[in-house]
Amino acid sequence: MAKKVVATLKTAGSGKNFTKCIKMTRSDKTGAYSFKEEVIPSDQVADFWKRK
Repeated sequence: MAKKVVATLKTAGSGKNFTKCIKMTRSDKTGAYSFKEEVIPSDQVADFWKRK
């Protein structure tokens, strides 16, 4: 599946301007970890890490 996303972004001509960010968060209620994944423009990476 990852190859398909990368191939789709590269055919648009601007695939190098995107970054896949994966954030791990821990639930206060259960203590379990969950992951949030997003493919975002490279210039918005800092904003992704500031968000909760």
